[in-house]
Amino acid sequence: MQTEVVLCFGGNKGNREELIQQALGSIKDKFHLVQCSKVYESAPWGGVAVGKFLNQVAIISTSMSAESVLDILQQIEIQLGRTRVETWGDRTMDIDIIFFGDSIIQSDRLIIPHPFLGERKFVLVPLVELIPDRKHPVSGKSMLELLQECEDQSEVVPAF
Repeated sequence: MQTEVVLCFGGNKGNREELIQQALGSIKDKFHLVQCSKVYESAPWGGVAVGKFLNQVAIISTSMSAESVLDILQQIEIQLGRTRVETWGDRTMDIDIIFFGDSIIQSDRLIIPHPFLGERKFVLVPLVELIPDRKHPVSGKSMLELLQECEDQSEVVPAF
């Protein structure tokens, strides 16, 4: 059985544009890519990172478990130079699972839907581009409603 998985990926260190392209290429190599958003540039979120981020949302389809998808995504992050030094710090690449079908998952390694989804404009803007009417499986609100209610004031603009 295939599950539709929504990913958000991006970073602010190194050649950001090249790293975004490499991340998308690696995702395409490992999964069936359904669609992806434009690439967006935004200020860092969380008060720790310094440089602007490039971010993109991709929708994939897979028959793997959420944990198996996470394992592959973490391998891609490492291949792209990711080191986990500081929570919400600068990084070459971060790949988050936003939705895994309509599943609600809470484990030591994984919380889905992503717990900060409604607080992050850099995630909501590309989600609204792709799936504005999709309902959050916990709140029941659409991605458009979540963006309209989001208190994040940072600017999120198409990168190119």
